[in-house]
Amino acid sequence: MVYKRFSIGISLRIVGITICLFLIVWLYYSQGLWLAPGILFLVVLILTGEMIYYVNSINHKLARFLDSIRFTDFSSSFTSDSKMGGSFREVNLAFNEVMEVFKQTRAEKEEQMLFLQVIIQHINTGIISFNTNGKIGIINNAAKHLLQIPQFRDIGDLGKLSPKLLKEVTEMKPGQRISFKVNSGLHLIVQSASLKMGGQSWTLLSLQNINAELQSNELEAWQNLTKVLRHEIMNSITPISSLVESLRTILDEDSYVQQEGFLIKRDGFQDIQEGLDTIANRSKGLVTFVNAYRDYTNIPEPKKELVEVKMLFENVTGLMREELRSNMIDIQLEIVPLDLEVLCDPDQISMILINLIKNAAESVLNQADRSITLRAIGQGDMGTLIQVEDHGAGIIPEALERIFVPFYTTKKTGSGIGLAISRQIMNLHRGSLQVTSVPGEKTVFTMSFK
Repeated sequence: MVYKRFSIGISLRIVGITICLFLIVWLYYSQGLWLAPGILFLVVLILTGEMIYYVNSINHKLARFLDSIRFTDFSSSFTSDSKMGGSFREVNLAFNEVMEVFKQTRAEKEEQMLFLQVIIQHINTGIISFNTNGKIGIINNAAKHLLQIPQFRDIGDLGKLSPKLLKEVTEMKPGQRISFKVNSGLHLIVQSASLKMGGQSWTLLSLQNINAELQSNELEAWQNLTKVLRHEIMNSITPISSLVESLRTILDEDSYVQQEGFLIKRDGFQDIQEGLDTIANRSKGLVTFVNAYRDYTNIPEPKKELVEVKMLFENVTGLMREELRSNMIDIQLEIVPLDLEVLCDPDQISMILINLIKNAAESVLNQADRSITLRAIGQGDMGTLIQVEDHGAGIIPEALERIFVPFYTTKKTGSGIGLAISRQIMNLHRGSLQVTSVPGEKTVFTMSFK
């Protein structure tokens, strides 16, 4: 409507100027008059000047309006000029309404920004953002409390706390998560994210001190381990102690002193032999248990290299081919994409896969469906998954929570150390080992590499 009235106003002025010019020419050349054409010429000049003012006025208002938007100055207002007509009143009103909307929008954004800043400052997780030049954008109170670095203005200042931590942080990829121990009271979990803001690339770090949680978990782990050790040692020592007492009684009752030595009755001698055999067997069991504990606590650091998953799978299945074939168990390989690679220690990961495949083979041994699926899935930046799936008896929910506890086992034979070692190896790879199971349907062990 405003544009239509503006166009009509311009059109009327042009028509008026055109008529005046026609009359000037007609009166001067046809009638020979000069006064009337002179007056009309002045009218043409007035109309032209008024039209220029009319056009420039709206242009000036529009320029002011655009400048207000560009410089985010929404305090300006546009007043109506009675001489310019109703169309300009509508233009002023429209400009003022738009400015009011911008003002409200800016106020809402400022409120939201203030709200977010308050939240960031009050959360327990440390937050730090820095740009490509290392300049700190945001650092909340939790991060300042954790790091205790005065005048933290540049990410390079993180080197005051630990040069190694600074190196790892600056080399982190978006979405990566690292664990770093700074001192006895500070064990950080650092996660990285990237974003663009104001035409610049920014890195956002979240920091959490998990030292208290680790100490609590460590205490719980030691308590559980102590229970296991006490149970296993007492199960061995108690019968040994009892047998020793029994053997001493047999020697006292069934042996006789002779001139050249002792004489033992046949029954007593057999009892002593059986008792010594029992002590020997139980001692061997205790030695086996101690060796298993030593294996669990002495896993070497993985020697990582980029390994083709297809080759890894073929090596493992090649080692187990005869065992699986003798039990009529079929193993299927699925790799997506086919040329998938994973950064790992191939020897340690092969050991995990062999253990998981053996467990799966035992699970399907009494089933109609004797098939195992060895699967690898590439997820791009999210990492790689390797899964071992079977359709055997499954794992009951109660056992599902405890199968990774050292020395816990649901089998009649076995040390209960295999899955515990497997999970520890995956932890050393900064990955994870998880299991899902529906008893009687399916069990899936999933190794996650990041």
